[in-house]
Amino acid sequence: MKANASSYAPAQLNVADKSVFANPLSVEFGDPYVLLASDGKYYMYGTGAGAIDGFCAYSSDDLVNWKAEGQVYRGNIEGSWALANFWAPEVYERKGKFYMFFSADWKENPTNELENFRIGVAVADKPTGPFKEMSDRPLFDPGYPAIDGNIFEDEDGRNYLYFSRCCYKHAIESEVATWAKKQGMFDEIEESWIYGVEIKPDFSAIIGEPVLILRPPVTNDDAQAEWESRSVTSGEVNRRWTEGSYTFKKGDTYYMMYSANFFGGENYAVGYATAKNPLGPYVKSADNPVLQKNTAKGGIVTGTGHNSIVKSRDGKQTYCVYHGRTKATGDERVVFIDRMGVDEHGRLYVDGPTTTSQVIKP
Repeated sequence: MKANASSYAPAQLNVADKSVFANPLSVEFGDPYVLLASDGKYYMYGTGAGAIDGFCAYSSDDLVNWKAEGQVYRGNIEGSWALANFWAPEVYERKGKFYMFFSADWKENPTNELENFRIGVAVADKPTGPFKEMSDRPLFDPGYPAIDGNIFEDEDGRNYLYFSRCCYKHAIESEVATWAKKQGMFDEIEESWIYGVEIKPDFSAIIGEPVLILRPPVTNDDAQAEWESRSVTSGEVNRRWTEGSYTFKKGDTYYMMYSANFFGGENYAVGYATAKNPLGPYVKSADNPVLQKNTAKGGIVTGTGHNSIVKSRDGKQTYCVYHGRTKATGDERVVFIDRMGVDEHGRLYVDGPTTTSQVIKP
């Protein structure tokens, strides 16, 4: 049953140039992405919100009050390569144009794969579209289903695309897979892995071959194994995810945030890894996860993940934008915004999930 948006709309009170609100926002998005555009407004894109053949958008002046802008991209039309299952849009502004990276099932599917996701790019003159596909084919074909495209532009002007190889038909041997089989839970465990590759500045093609960036732990004594395997060890599903990456740079360090566990379950959570080069090697943080359900501490939030990052207009405050669930929202994924940052020791933190009133400075 779909939750009534009014039942979980945030409390709002404008105070000068600040706003007081409480999570979650009244936006039913999965995989939310927020762009601060050159016009000074914030634009949010995501999976769902009623768009089954594309993506909708919202706009805001203050990160609290969001105006529905309707559907801004539509696939599954003549000339489109994208058929169904439209996921995880992200929009980047470059030289007066707006580029949307997204995932969808590719119409070209001669072997009738159940998951045939690829990544494509659509372009528009405005952040509210209409976005039109740059090509009648996906951006590239790695030979396996791929989702969750994220772009990072380095200081030297080079651009990098990060994406996730889907779990589909990607059974991997590991100690947790052996354990699950011995327990009679699952015969095999499929995994998704994050890859990175350089991309042309005009986003028309990738440069070189993708390289492996992150994957779930192989051994159970790995410090990340417990939290990244919860969907398996709880008996929920026979898959381990490493997906929904978002990369940024602070100083000389690259930070990659990523999500693990089943996106439709309560154990979805966020960790991060760091590197000195955009394509790695990346080392996962000992502080992981940095964002997860809070029900064990008396909270009401579960399924926190697939985040993006947006800064305040003055650049002084960074916010983590992610989806989650509460008892009031039911199965619907809704948007949360919480403060985040990197401390003086280089440790990334997210002050969430929260549901109490907080002041946000746009």
